[in-house]
Amino acid sequence: MKKVFLNIGELLSLQAVAEKDGRKVLEEDLGILSKSAFVVDEKGLLLWLGPRNKIPKEFAKKSKEIDLKGQCVLPGFVECHTHSLFAGDRCKEFELRNQGVSYQEINARGGGIRSTMSATRKASSSDLRKLLEKRIDQFVRQGVTTLEVKTGYALDLKHELRCLKVLAEKFKIPVVSTYLGAHSLPPEFVSSQDYLQFIQDQVLPRIQKLTRRVDIFIERGFFDFDPALDYLTRAQEMGFDIAIHADQLSLCGGTDAALALAAKSADHLLQIDAESIAGLARSQVTCVLLPAADLYMKCSYPKARELIDAGARVALATDFNPGSSPTQDLSLVGVLARLEMKMTLPEVLAAYTYGAACALGLQSSRGSLVVGRRADFVVRDQSWDQSFYSVGDLAVQGCFSLGREL
Repeated sequence: MKKVFLNIGELLSLQAVAEKDGRKVLEEDLGILSKSAFVVDEKGLLLWLGPRNKIPKEFAKKSKEIDLKGQCVLPGFVECHTHSLFAGDRCKEFELRNQGVSYQEINARGGGIRSTMSATRKASSSDLRKLLEKRIDQFVRQGVTTLEVKTGYALDLKHELRCLKVLAEKFKIPVVSTYLGAHSLPPEFVSSQDYLQFIQDQVLPRIQKLTRRVDIFIERGFFDFDPALDYLTRAQEMGFDIAIHADQLSLCGGTDAALALAAKSADHLLQIDAESIAGLARSQVTCVLLPAADLYMKCSYPKARELIDAGARVALATDFNPGSSPTQDLSLVGVLARLEMKMTLPEVLAAYTYGAACALGLQSSRGSLVVGRRADFVVRDQSWDQSFYSVGDLAVQGCFSLGREL
């Protein structure tokens, strides 16, 4: 049965944001309609939207009417970079970093990613699913309607496959899985180059039916540029989409690799220079910025203003993980983007919807409320300009996926 959503106080379609490919977003691109309505078909796709007093008569027949009581409607948020599938925690390492111990030194001591690897390998698939379901619920309460989740906390064939199988199960919202076996060097290997060759030969052929995405952490002490580029090139030849943890702690080629391979996204980007910014602006690579991780790591923040002004497309995400960004708070990310990265509110909204959808290659179906696309949306009892203003409060009254309330 069709659904007619009535009595919408403000509707932000972001249609012009999509038409501009998420670049140089202005307030007028948000497509704000007052006193509006929209129609959703039986498949959960948008059939019509416009002024509430101009709903075509044919849509009123045999349709279920839903009164949104004058509230504000936004596209559902797309959380495009998380490490949400893990067991254990790293609260002790948080204390060490506060005492001045570096992330690289903690990893060299056997902590960091390897610590979470041990806990994740020991956890059952059932326990991992339960942990993930709780985290998904927390994201949904904030208006997330599509969630990306990386592996990379098992780091061997058996357990990485197990994690991908968990991610392939059905959840409350769509979960986009990303294979991040190249997250850190597991204890079974001495050489990162040998480990990448193992992934190439033994792992990638086994996971093709479980995920379409591959990521890697290009960083000193983790994976170097040349072997990483060879690995990513092979993955791309096998049909995988590419994302890259790029230039977070040092400038070591992650952005160059993303540009060379036309990756879906380059993520973090703290250390990039003017040449990299110009290259990203000319490309289709989405710049995924993760300011909550920068807060926890006591790093400088990405050059969002320079990227946006140059014409690059940006996305925002929590980078939720147990070590460098143990938070699921979207409001914190948005407030940091506005305060520390000098992004405007329209830019933040576009980055957490359309821009984030681009990072996952899903912009044709979500990230904006346009006829023919998914009816994934958030209902708020405050005006859109109250968004990402108060940390800990997104004031989401309803979260809908394909026109169905979650």
